[in-house]
Amino acid sequence: MNKMEKQTFAVIGLGRFGGSVCQTLADAGQEVLAIDKAEARVNDYKDIATQAVVADAQDEDVLRSLGIRNFDHVIIAIGEDIQASILVTLMVKEQGVKYVTAKAQNGYHAKVLEKLGVDRVVHPERDMGVRIGRSLTSKNMIDYLDLDSNFKMAEILITNPKFFGRSLAELDFRDKYKLNVIAIAHSKSEMNLPAADDVLGPRDSILVAGPKDAIDQFEDLMNSR
Repeated sequence: MNKMEKQTFAVIGLGRFGGSVCQTLADAGQEVLAIDKAEARVNDYKDIATQAVVADAQDEDVLRSLGIRNFDHVIIAIGEDIQASILVTLMVKEQGVKYVTAKAQNGYHAKVLEKLGVDRVVHPERDMGVRIGRSLTSKNMIDYLDLDSNFKMAEILITNPKFFGRSLAELDFRDKYKLNVIAIAHSKSEMNLPAADDVLGPRDSILVAGPKDAIDQFEDLMNSR
């Protein structure tokens, strides 16, 4: 897997979501500034982020002194305080940050963030709830992720015997099922990049990407015999 080009990130808010983003970016070798007004949270990430500072991001002068406008990407991960989230978003956009991702608490919050020009609005609690709900109500869908309003990614367990002993090339997923096979796991092993001659069998799973309807239809095929 190719590593992403090194960029500079600022994560504002080090709760569960912001902390997870900070950890993941740091693990990927990115330059990360971690910001929170709670000293205890900042201390948790001082050895993880490139730099971790105790600061009130609602202060425009503080953001300017941190050089926030020079970062490639700012993630606003402020928790329950919607007013603070909106204010910080407004100031970050006004200072000319190239790309802004912001966490939304609800639909109204998301609409405000979009009107402020946020490049990407995320709903971590809602999206996780959807993923868990899908996995609990499906026999064959192991995991599920919305990439946008229509395009999805899902890991699906192969349970229909009609697919056993047939290669990916023979099954021709793109033409027959309107899906792209991203990865494959044989008998609960780790996911690997697929090859055209990979043959499907019981307990195999595939990671596919495509339109929601196509994924739903393919899952229905796994339930039929």
